[in-house]
Amino acid sequence: MPLPPSYSAASARAAGLTRGVLRGSRYLRLAHDLTVRLDDAIDECERLQLLASLLPPDAAFSHATAAALLGAPVDAPLRPHVVLTPRRVLPQHSGLVVHARRLGGPDVVVHRDLRLTSGAQTFLDLAAVLPPWELVAVGDALRRAGHMTAATIGERLSRAGRVRGVVRARACAPILSPLAMSRPESLMRYWLVTSDLPHPEPQVPVQDRWGRVVSHGDLGYPEWRVLLEYEGRQHADDEQFGRDIDRYSLMAAGGWLVLRFANRHVHGPTAVVERTRRALVSRGWRSPSS
Repeated sequence: MPLPPSYSAASARAAGLTRGVLRGSRYLRLAHDLTVRLDDAIDECERLQLLASLLPPDAAFSHATAAALLGAPVDAPLRPHVVLTPRRVLPQHSGLVVHARRLGGPDVVVHRDLRLTSGAQTFLDLAAVLPPWELVAVGDALRRAGHMTAATIGERLSRAGRVRGVVRARACAPILSPLAMSRPESLMRYWLVTSDLPHPEPQVPVQDRWGRVVSHGDLGYPEWRVLLEYEGRQHADDEQFGRDIDRYSLMAAGGWLVLRFANRHVHGPTAVVERTRRALVSRGWRSPSS
């Protein structure tokens, strides 16, 4: 008897496949009673599509699983997270983390042929488990990708009641920006916004002497001509390094003071805040308390 791409243990036995064969490299057990043939490589999205065939119609992937699929800077968990409408007995499965949520129509979307919690709902769910700086990085990414707007997150939080994480979500939502291009930029902006320094602007335009915009700084203070740049690993590439030299030369020629930060600087506030403070003071900024 021919088998479909995915099948149960009973179907496999009926087709004459032994347990030893199913444990071979051509087969992958996705869940307690769901096995697939590895004739073609299975990526995470395909794996979740197969797992979805085991779930009730009201199920939607959620939390870090939804965030990763929506392009947020989180790792997809080994055990996918799923939300179900509350019921007397909530189904459990060893291969899944199951949550009870009573969601409205706007709280679920279809993305890559999968039912997921919306960007705003995912942001709210993760607010219960992420520190605020990482939550801002997730929210920035969801806004940048168009999965969430200021209006949609505001609407979702307005009806969130007293759910776990809502206080953190409401505190972080006003900080979010679709202009942040990466997680490190979001972390840098979070440390500055929550300090006593002025709030930086993201993607600050840099002009040449003819007034043409020739570059953008990751973060900056146009009033004091201070820019902050994050240097990721891609900046070590020869071509990118050459482009960076041109950018920084243009910035300096325009009177900008450029602060450059690497990965080791952005995981806490000290380096970002104190170096920015010194740069701003050198350009004439004074703290209101001084």
